[in-house]
Amino acid sequence: MATRTRRAQRRTEALTRERIVEAAVELLDTAGESGLTFRALTERLATGAGAIYWHVANKNELLDAATDGVVAAALAVEPADSPRDGIRAAALGLFDAIERHPWLAAQLALQLSRSPWGSVTPRIFESIGRQVLALGVPEGSLFTATSALVHYVLGAAGQNAANAGGPPSEVDRAEFLDAVSQAWEELDPGDYPFTRAIAAEIRGHDDREQFLAGIDLVLAGITAVHLGGDAGADR
Repeated sequence: MATRTRRAQRRTEALTRERIVEAAVELLDTAGESGLTFRALTERLATGAGAIYWHVANKNELLDAATDGVVAAALAVEPADSPRDGIRAAALGLFDAIERHPWLAAQLALQLSRSPWGSVTPRIFESIGRQVLALGVPEGSLFTATSALVHYVLGAAGQNAANAGGPPSEVDRAEFLDAVSQAWEELDPGDYPFTRAIAAEIRGHDDREQFLAGIDLVLAGITAVHLGGDAGADR
């Protein structure tokens, strides 16, 4: 009996908030938000619910902490040679994180819309906004320029992650894109002239390249509007 008590004490002492959050991320990745329960956590961590509640008050706090932990890791990129490279690196970090963690896109949308005072939204804005500031965007335009980038990154990455829930392999993806392209090509030319014109581009496109091309378009717009065309091109 005493031995079991000492083991329980050691297990409780070894339990940290960081380990709980790590286990929560694992559960979210494998079972989704509905699978993240304190009962599932106690089983995964081999501990009691009380030990978990000592570190985390409720599921919402746990979701916030899991989201913040994943975002922090995604934005921990190497220093870039230029603000543009820094923006691209942060954007790709978030893109890859959202692709790896299917639950993340929905949590980020909630964070931005319902609790922007939490840790996640400032973390994302700080990471990208510092680079926008370094580009030379004037005060008074920083929020708009940074918001445009943030919303593009999260929107495009979230849509890509949603699409990734479909075809599981490159062969299936190629077949899927070919079917989409063919369907668009067969649309009524009078009603869908533009959609028909771009249908062939659907085949074989690379999601990451398309994502980065979108970042470059947003940056080109910021440069043209706020930095006088090519003024910030090499910054």
